[in-house]
Amino acid sequence: MELAGPTGVERRLAAILAADVAGYSRLIEADEEGTLARLKTLRTELIDPKIAGHKGRICSLCKTRSRAGSRTRSASS
Repeated sequence: MELAGPTGVERRLAAILAADVAGYSRLIEADEEGTLARLKTLRTELIDPKIAGHKGRICSLCKTRSRAGSRTRSASS
C-alpha cells in the first residue's frame, strides 16, 4: 500500500454511516424503558463492534440518529 501519491500527499478513503430509528417516538411512548434497553443492547452488541472492527468512531449522537465514520488509506494513489 502506497502511503503517499506522486505529490507526497497521503490519500485516505472515508465511509460515513447515518442511522435513524424508525418509529422512535411511538416506541418510546409505548415502552420507554424497554425501547431504551433494546437500543442500548443493539449498540453494544452490534453497532459498536462493527464500527470498532473498521477502526471507525461515533462522531455524533442525537435521540433518533447517529453518525459514524471510518477512514482508511487509499489502496491506489
